[in-house]
Amino acid sequence: MNTAEAKRPYRMTARAEAAQETAEAILDAAIEVFWEQPTDQVSVAEVARRSGVTKQTVLRRFGSREGLFAAAAERESARIEAERDPGVSDDLADAIRGLVDHYERVGDAVVRLLAAESSNPALVEIADRGRAYHAAWCERAFAAALAPLRGAARARRLAQCIAVTDVLVWKLLRRDRALSRRQTETAIYELAERLA
Repeated sequence: MNTAEAKRPYRMTARAEAAQETAEAILDAAIEVFWEQPTDQVSVAEVARRSGVTKQTVLRRFGSREGLFAAAAERESARIEAERDPGVSDDLADAIRGLVDHYERVGDAVVRLLAAESSNPALVEIADRGRAYHAAWCERAFAAALAPLRGAARARRLAQCIAVTDVLVWKLLRRDRALSRRQTETAIYELAERLA
């Protein structure tokens, strides 16, 4: 084996690693912009600028703005699940605290996403994934209260749990009614405790 042949696998590995690092930087930038700006204002050009690449590099890697949204949503969903899941415990107060922590970080952006989903088909799947995750989170957080129930009674109770812990309840309490973070957490806990 000559020297050039020996170096080729190393170069290919280095290129693959560099391509992966570029993709991660693009996704980091996309998520950052997505949480900061109204969804319809998120541009591929801004994502490219923030990640230090060209718009063509973003499109070559993700195919389209929608492809970029989908990839960023996939990665962010995994991060959100990792952030929220440890907060699901037998202690409802701990679960609600973790939920409100999460809403304090991304609640405003989620509300923007929900407002824009009807005008942007790419957001429907993201919003639906978030709703499904929240329902599953509620099943875990309220497991003891749901366990003895069956059929319509269980479905109704789960729907109630989903409703009182929804991001729009957080928005109503925190933003519309201007409650403090602590008051908001207490209010959501008091609503949720009646269902537990």
